[in-house]
Amino acid sequence: MFDWLIVGAGFAGSVLAERIASQRGERVLLIDKRPHIGGNAYDRYNEAGLLIHQYGPHIFHTNSEAIFDYLSQFTSWRPYEHRVLAEVDGMLLPIPINLDTVNRLFGLNLDSEGLATWFAARAEKRGDIKTSEDVVVATVGRELYEKFFRGYTKKQWGIEPSQLDKSVTARVPTRVNRDDRYFTDTYQYMPANGYTRLFERMLNHPNIKIMLQTDFGEIRKEVAFRRVIYTGPIDEFFHFRYGKLPYRSLRFKHVTLDQPWRQPVAVVNYPQTEAYTRVTEYKHLTGQRHEKTSLTFEYPTDCGDPYYPVPRAENMELYKKYEKLALAQQDVWFVGRLATYRYYNMDQVVGQALATFRRICLEVAPMKERAVQPTVAAE
Repeated sequence: MFDWLIVGAGFAGSVLAERIASQRGERVLLIDKRPHIGGNAYDRYNEAGLLIHQYGPHIFHTNSEAIFDYLSQFTSWRPYEHRVLAEVDGMLLPIPINLDTVNRLFGLNLDSEGLATWFAARAEKRGDIKTSEDVVVATVGRELYEKFFRGYTKKQWGIEPSQLDKSVTARVPTRVNRDDRYFTDTYQYMPANGYTRLFERMLNHPNIKIMLQTDFGEIRKEVAFRRVIYTGPIDEFFHFRYGKLPYRSLRFKHVTLDQPWRQPVAVVNYPQTEAYTRVTEYKHLTGQRHEKTSLTFEYPTDCGDPYYPVPRAENMELYKKYEKLALAQQDVWFVGRLATYRYYNMDQVVGQALATFRRICLEVAPMKERAVQPTVAAE
């Protein structure tokens, strides 16, 4: 008999497994469909001995000291500030758009004040900012929107930015200075030995049993447990009762080249050309020294594992139906990007998991302090 069945060994499930096992002393069965822990943050050494991210680049950044300190129990860190270039009109230009982006693209010599005026002259007035198109054109105008955002966003999500919630492009700021960092968070680091090693240390506890290549639908009929933490797609948990929620997936092409470097930065975006959205070169992220280099090309698709909930009003309405079912469940907690249908960063998922653990501690007495409860019934 396990006290907890946790579905999904990514950040949400692993953090909760560690907290419950170490702080409450309860037995946890952690399962995952995939043959590895770490979820989408899983990294590995390829045949050439280069550390790569199996599911595309994962850059850790946060403003939360509590989240950073928590994860620091399981890893040392390598300082890293992420920089991205976009290939636009045959040039590699900084993204987010900044002073250098505009000056180089248009052959100008603006200062910060001049760029603010330049943006203001091109911005389109929008009374109510609702869509991803609204966000950009109301800030920098139509031309930069077409060059940097429309093509990339349409490839990434499979629909026009005008049909997506404003939250998508609102994640990318616009700057009037020369700051070319993609993120400005207080804590910007990469796990010194990779994400997989971080997860291994996090889950190294005698109260945690891990079963990989294990399906929730099957194991819930075979194993006795008292409570469930579920981090998979919420619609799948309820057997798609109201239909499938739209998720966007990715296809990855991993390539190793017989040369030390290919790109000047870790990630280059392709908003105007190519079928892929971006190319990642991992040695920038890891600091690894190697005579070869490895790249990943990302191709967005509607097929495959769910990665990103698609932020549209009608999708949120459908999610709310599943959320109502979830709230009615006893002894089941829904945590993470797929289970709560939110586009979270890694640190936000960790924060949500830690907050869920605090709520569990308030609502559920430790097993040793109460009588044995019945096994959670299958849905």
